[in-house]
Amino acid sequence: MSASPRERYLAAYAQLRAGEGRGAGGEAELLALPYLTTGPLARQWEVRARTYDRFVTRVLSPLTANRGRPLRLVDLGAGNGWLCYRARLLGHRAVACDVRCDTVDGLGAARPYARHLPRPLDAVAATFEALPFPARTFDVALFNASLHHAEDLGRVLHEAARVVASGGRVAILDSPFYRRAETGEAMVEEKKRNTVQRYAALADDLLALPSIEYLTARSLKEAAGSALTFRKHRVTYPAWYELRPLKALLTRSRPPSRFDLWVADVA
Repeated sequence: MSASPRERYLAAYAQLRAGEGRGAGGEAELLALPYLTTGPLARQWEVRARTYDRFVTRVLSPLTANRGRPLRLVDLGAGNGWLCYRARLLGHRAVACDVRCDTVDGLGAARPYARHLPRPLDAVAATFEALPFPARTFDVALFNASLHHAEDLGRVLHEAARVVASGGRVAILDSPFYRRAETGEAMVEEKKRNTVQRYAALADDLLALPSIEYLTARSLKEAAGSALTFRKHRVTYPAWYELRPLKALLTRSRPPSRFDLWVADVA
């Protein structure tokens, strides 16, 4: 039986991530995330650490005070589970959910955390579109650098809202947002060309799924409908990141995306 497009994509994506050096630092790197300061991926994690810190101060800390107890989180697109590990260290209960189970930086890479926690991380393999959790299970559902991999944005957001209890939050971390859809589409075309040029042997599989790839404030609002109203919490990133729009203007190149933190309350 031939592999499905999703199976082909997952296998190719694991190869791509390994080639980028993901997980190459072993357990020490895993425990450092997101505060990784050495290696070829340090600059990327410098950005992601800022988003995580903002998530803690704007979502976890206030909601914990409001609930008067530790929170129940589900990390959608958890990868190797680093955010769940951090949440556990803060005293919360967290479930790592991802369709990827590889040992590069998928759920299979989370095993070393068991040596540093009273019990292993809870991990569930599932797609965003069909979460295997009862309604109102969690206080927070978060998309961890993952929402742009969704294929049906409306369905994914409604699934996230379904599993969050009243008064909880749905949060989006580290997904690329553009002001204009035209700019996002230009990025998608660039990405396709670069994938074919740089990863010729994997290109067909890496492009096998129709992921949305980016968001705009408008696309997010339209997909969420009346279920969720998102607010942007701007994150102050390193100077080199914040200066990217100026560089793009001076070089007449495509305006870059922003990550930031987007949060919606659940009624």
